[in-house]
This record gives sequence, structure tokens and C-alpha cells, in this order.
Amino acid sequence: MGDREVDQQLVERAQRGDKHAFELLVAKYQRRLGRLISRFVRNAAEAEDVTQDAFIKAYRALPAFRGDSAFYTWLYRIGINTAKNHLVSQGRRVPTSSTFDAEESEDFEDASLLHEVSTPENELMSKQVVAVVNSSLQELPDDLRTALTLREIEGLSYEEIASVMDCPIGTVRSRIFRAREAIASNLRPLLGTSENTRW
Repeated sequence: MGDREVDQQLVERAQRGDKHAFELLVAKYQRRLGRLISRFVRNAAEAEDVTQDAFIKAYRALPAFRGDSAFYTWLYRIGINTAKNHLVSQGRRVPTSSTFDAEESEDFEDASLLHEVSTPENELMSKQVVAVVNSSLQELPDDLRTALTLREIEGLSYEEIASVMDCPIGTVRSRIFRAREAIASNLRPLLGTSENTRW
């Protein structure tokens, strides 16, 4: 039985009033949802509160969940909307950036460039690459950053991202491509790669 089927069974049990089933879903996705929300809400304590709020909203909306998408796709949409609503209610604007650290860089295709033999030169290069990726992500519009984060960090499929972002798959592909190209163009001078080389 796959992950989606297990989640669906837990959802159905929770819909019938089994609170333990929902607790299992919370335990499974709390860290991942918290990580996603922290990309919007930078304060750790606030991000934790918003994550809890997202789970409460999900629990209340659970009777309406039909299983058309994977549970975590539905949950991530709730999480993103809860984070954005929180920022708006606080009079803060929704950030158009996200930050990555060296650990998260492992999710990128060129992560091997960051983890070669540990020499002072390579460590400096790693820090420079991470800095360029960070600054590039900060420059991305919210829709591009969100699509790239859901794909590269959260590991969602294009279909799942389309569901979370409520847009066609073609739009998701375009956003991810544009985000990758923006970051790649900023990395090329540092890595000495040609314009035809993909990161």
C-alpha cells in the first residue's frame, strides 16, 4: 500500500471521528508543513503557531476532503494560505523570497558541486554558491519561489504542485523552469559554466 493510500485510510478514519488517525497525520506532516510555513513566516515561534493553526483548519475542513488530491497536497495548500493570511492580518506583506542553507542545497541537481573534497577553496565555493542561491531566491516572485520550493524541497510532483497552487500543470512547469533559469543565470559566472549548461 502506497503513502497516498495510507493517508487516505487515515483521513477516512478521522472523518468517522477517530482522533488518533488525525494525530498520526499530524505527526507525519508536522515537520514538513512547518518547514514550508517557515518560508513565509520567518519568526520560529510564529511559524509554529501558524503550523498548528493550519492543522486546526485542516481538521475542521476534513469532512469536505474528498481525496481528489493527495492529503498532503491539500494540507500544503491550507498551510500556504494560512501563512499568507497570518502575514496579512499582522499588517506584513507576504515575502517574495525564501532562504536555503547548505543542508537544503542537497536537493538541487548540482549539489555535488557543494560537497566535493573539503578544501578551503571548496568550502569557500560552497558558501558562495549558497549565497548566490539565497540571493537569487530572494529576487524571485512569490509564485516562482513557491513552485520551486514545493518541487525541490518538498518533493511534490507537478500535478501536486498544480493542485496546491490552484493552477494548470503547464503553468507549474513554466514557473519552475523560469525559477531554475533565474538561479542558473546567477550561478554561471561563479561556476564558470556556459549559457547552454543547465544547473
